[in-house]
This record gives sequence, structure tokens and C-alpha cells, in this order.
Amino acid sequence: MAQFKSQFINIMVERGFYNQCTNEQGFDDYLYDCEKSGKPAVGYLGSDPTGDSLHVGHIVPLMMLRWFQKCGHKPIALVGGATARIGDPSGKDKLRPFLSEEQLEFNNAGLRKSFAKFLKFGTGANDAEMVDNWDWFKDVNYLAFLRDIGTYYSVNRMLTMDSVKSRLEREQPMSFLEFNYMLLQGYDFVKLYQKYDCRAQIAGSDQWGNITSGTELGRRKLDVELFGFTSPIITDSNGKKMGKSEGNAVWINEEKLPSYDYYQYFRNIGDSEVGKCLRIYTDLPMDEIYKLEALKDQEINEAKKILAFEATKICRGLEEAEKAQKTAVQIFEQGFAGGELPQISGSEGMGILDAFMDIGFVSSKGEARRLIKQCGLKLNDKVITDENYRLIKEDFIDGQAKISQGKKKHGIVKL
Repeated sequence: MAQFKSQFINIMVERGFYNQCTNEQGFDDYLYDCEKSGKPAVGYLGSDPTGDSLHVGHIVPLMMLRWFQKCGHKPIALVGGATARIGDPSGKDKLRPFLSEEQLEFNNAGLRKSFAKFLKFGTGANDAEMVDNWDWFKDVNYLAFLRDIGTYYSVNRMLTMDSVKSRLEREQPMSFLEFNYMLLQGYDFVKLYQKYDCRAQIAGSDQWGNITSGTELGRRKLDVELFGFTSPIITDSNGKKMGKSEGNAVWINEEKLPSYDYYQYFRNIGDSEVGKCLRIYTDLPMDEIYKLEALKDQEINEAKKILAFEATKICRGLEEAEKAQKTAVQIFEQGFAGGELPQISGSEGMGILDAFMDIGFVSSKGEARRLIKQCGLKLNDKVITDENYRLIKEDFIDGQAKISQGKKKHGIVKL
């Protein structure tokens, strides 16, 4: 039975996205009124362009915005060209490095590509728009900003925010530059309301202090209620934040990570995470998810395959998902190499240590030697025991040799 009047919040609760809301009933009423009238509600998700791609750790609020659009509402993807020049102190212990104008522009293009994989952009009533807060900050006068915005903020209150409090408790320095961050994000929310009638911010729970900075500014300066809606931090069974794979980010953009590796990230999650990930990282209906998460023992692997395929289909498209799936079947079920695995060029006489170095599975020959001693490297599925081994003609089957690190990293050396 539905707990809320609005379709969006009910979906968020059912699929495990809902963590906290500044005014649950008020937000529910606002969405329900919009759904009844046919006029889209407007909500935004912000991301600073400190990199040229989002990663799996960003997907939870991004999927929330995707569902927001599916419910008929209008998403705004805000890139923080201005706030990236300062740096969000939330969860950080030092100041971000400063980026050049060229790098920020390059990163903005990468973020647009990431957002576009999950949202429909266009000119329709509920099509997504991408905006940059640099557009309204670049000409702001500092004294005018202090007078018009700074007067609404209490330093006493700002010192209680987690992003500030945790840094002070750890006795790690926080620059005055970073201390200003929540004022800028609060101002973003107000500007988005004024320009787009945007009344909701969707984000991860670590942004709560920055969100309330905006909702309070809206109330005090404009006498309007703005809403904040956050997701929980998604962790695995070991309590680690999801989104990292062997220390490397699982990137959304294909130039940063092959589709096969993206597929394998979800294929290799723990059994206990299957249901949670199906709810959050796919569009599958709940009836189907209930059946899949009920599978036990070896059957749970079928659910993982569906999870990996559906998650990859959203992020990389149907064709790439099918290629990744085919490659996984070839490697793990049919026992031969091919498909979308990482590849390097090689030749007869190539040293085995060089092969693993060139393909990027190890960072040094010393690391490769240690893995060989631990029986952790393979050539054509056979354990390598000789660190001085050099590839011979017979290693290349149909012009390619398969090299593997452990059970999950595979690559091709092409003759």
C-alpha cells in the first residue's frame, strides 16, 4: 500500500533510495500537486567538474533524478564551474587542487556525457537541462555578495555542520575559501529557484549541510520553501562504500573504463548485495526484483548476470551490454578469450612480465614477480611459474594469447 501521495517518493522508498527530507509532507504535497496538474516539479543534482567523468559512486542520486524524470518531473544537472574553483570540504581532509580554465571546460563536457547516459535532455517540458553556476558567479561583486547573502548566515551554525566540524575535530586545516562553500551552494539553490522555479535538491546524505544551507537561505531571503531529499551512502556487506574496484573508480564514461569492466563490476558483487543493487542500479520492476533476490546458492549468479546486463544497458547502451555479456560468456562459460577485453600488441619472444605491465594489470615487474610466486598470473588459463618466460608461437591461438590476473582480470595479447 502506498505510503505517500506522490509517485516519486513511493518509488524512492520501495527501491531503497530514501534517506532524509527537509519536510517530508511538504515535499510530498508539492510533488502530488504537480503530478495532478501536469506541470512538472523541478529538481536538481549538482556535481563539481573536478574530473571528466562521474563514477559508480555518483550513480545513486543520478538514478534518483532519472526516476524523478520518469515520474514526469524536470531534472536540472548543475555543474559547479564556480564551486569547483573552491572545493567542497564535505568528506575531505585537504584543499582541492586548483584546475585550469581549459581543464574545467574539458571536465564539463565529460560530465554532460555522464549525465546524458541517465537523463533525457531536450526542449520538452520535463526534459533535462544542464547549467553551470559559473554563469551567475563570474560577475558577482564580493562586497555585494557578503551584504546580500552573508547576512543570512550564522557562523555559529556553520561551525556545527559536519563538513566543518569533522575537519576541526581532526585538527586538519580548513581554508576560509572552503568555509565559503556552503554559502555558494546555498546561493545556487536560490538562483535555480529564481531562474527555473526549482524547489528540490536531490543528493547523497553527505550533502545534507550544503542542502539545508540553501533551504534556509530560500526561507529567509525569499520566503519560499525549498526541499532537500537525500539518499543513503550505499555500502557493501563489509561496510565499504560502493563504487570502487580494487582501488580504482568504476567510471561511467567509456573512454575511462571498458564496458566489459563496467559489466564485471556488477557481475562480481557479493550475494547479499544483489537485491539492493537491482533496486538502485536498474530500472527493473519490483515484481521481477523480488523473484531475482529470492534466488539462493548457485542460482544467485543468474540474478547477478541480469543485474550486470541491466546496469550496463542503462550506462553504456544495449549494444555494449550485449557485447560485454557475450565476452563474459566466452571467458567464463565457454573457456576462450575474445570480445571486449583489454588488448595489447605483442610478438613471439615478448617477456611475460612486460605483457602484464603493458596491459596495466601490474604497476611494476616486481609486483608481477610477487604474483607469479603466489600463482596469481596465468597464460591461456595455465598458471605461470617462470618469471623469465617469453611468449612462443604456440601461445597465440588464432593470433591471440589470453593473460589473466586472478579470476576476474583478463586481457588479450594480439600477435
